[in-house]
Amino acid sequence: QMKLVASGGGSVQAGESLRLSCTASGSTYCAGWFRQRPGQERERVAALENDTSTTYVDSVKGRFTISRDNAKNTLYLHMHMLKPEDTATYYCAAQRACVWRLIGGQFQIGSSPSDYYLWGQGTQVTVSS
Repeated sequence: QMKLVASGGGSVQAGESLRLSCTASGSTYCAGWFRQRPGQERERVAALENDTSTTYVDSVKGRFTISRDNAKNTLYLHMHMLKPEDTATYYCAAQRACVWRLIGGQFQIGSSPSDYYLWGQGTQVTVSS
């Protein structure tokens, strides 16, 4: 059974940066990062298919970058210009084949938690103003 282990969360000031890491015990074709704020549904932040296609939620475009080091089986989320509204528990997730959904007239990778079968534990990101 493959596992995902997330790390890298922390407490920062607004405008600072963090890098989240998610190490898998095997290779992943489709992977993504979700976040969940208290009392809210889990939201897909970014997703990656085979290092060729990426998807981001509008609120993080231009600030966050998803990437992967295949040699290390590690998925990253580079977060810059962090805002207090980015405060959440962040989860990495993986799927054997990406589910593409038509959202707002554009096809996007795996926007629903049900699009992923494997999850890492959450890592908390807190951004203070």
